[in-house]
Amino acid sequence: MRMLVKPLFFRNVLPLRCFSSSVPNMLKIGDILRQTRIFSNEDVCQYSKVTCDVNPLHFDKESARNAGFEDRLVHGMLVASLFPRIISSHFVQVVNLRENKKRYMAKFSTKCFKNGEILVLSGEATAILPTLTMELVRSEFK
Repeated sequence: MRMLVKPLFFRNVLPLRCFSSSVPNMLKIGDILRQTRIFSNEDVCQYSKVTCDVNPLHFDKESARNAGFEDRLVHGMLVASLFPRIISSHFVQVVNLRENKKRYMAKFSTKCFKNGEILVLSGEATAILPTLTMELVRSEFK
């Protein structure tokens, strides 16, 4: 099972935690960073054990095809569970920033794609950030 997590829009696409702002390493509206995540069979099995969601669409290719899908499905909430990490690592598009009592309210556009092209999850998230300064960090999933 392959599920890629990345933004829909590619204006100002940037590598891991490098921002296009004129001020080095400062988050600004329009910055986009992307993250790719491939869910393994083990990921899906472990999630299923925790949630007791044993829907055959997640495990049986034929059941998924009979329901009109190309292949087995990764649990939607498993995909959505990536957003806290994605947001904390800033691998999303910043759509709004405002300062509030020495903190920053950042609104992010969040989208997940299967195989880099099929939109499977879309939404927005708001986070409170202590600073807009970012440091260069390499993020990897195990």
